[in-house]
Amino acid sequence: MKIEQPKLLVELQNKTAKAKSLLEEFKTYSIEDLNYKANASEWSILECIEHLCLYGKFYLPEIENRIITNSYSKQQYFKSGLIGNYFVNIIKASNTKKIKATKEMDTTGFKLNKSTINQFLKQLEWLDSLLVKAEKVNLMKVKTSISLTKLIKLRLGDTLRFLVYHNERHLLQAKRIDIKPKSNKT
Repeated sequence: MKIEQPKLLVELQNKTAKAKSLLEEFKTYSIEDLNYKANASEWSILECIEHLCLYGKFYLPEIENRIITNSYSKQQYFKSGLIGNYFVNIIKASNTKKIKATKEMDTTGFKLNKSTINQFLKQLEWLDSLLVKAEKVNLMKVKTSISLTKLIKLRLGDTLRFLVYHNERHLLQAKRIDIKPKSNKT
């Protein structure tokens, strides 16, 4: 995938704005609705969001550190790496295949409340600020570590794409949860 770097960053900023909007909607739900699970093997809305918070705890400091310590000038175009593009395509919401979360990122059974939503909103604000800072760096030359292994580093542009598309995937999953019809939003 090849795209103008500014166009890519605007796309990621727009998806992040949509995520914030959906979280504001979730804030109006009752705690019962936010924790509702159709069955034990599926995540609740809050478990989906907590999963994203766990990823944010790893990736946001990693991205910020790489942006701050970079010495490469920005480029006009971003071209995705082979491995980065593979990870992004797997995680896109358009890929309906279920993906099992790693043990460290599995939130099944967590006791959660609305503070999870507020925490993730703060992470999205941080992500927004990093997307602005990323305008000044080379998204192909700057590399980031990934949560799966220390052996692989991705291009910063692929890491940003992965994080934003991962957010989108799980927020859409949360939105699809068919909360109990008798339950009301509060």
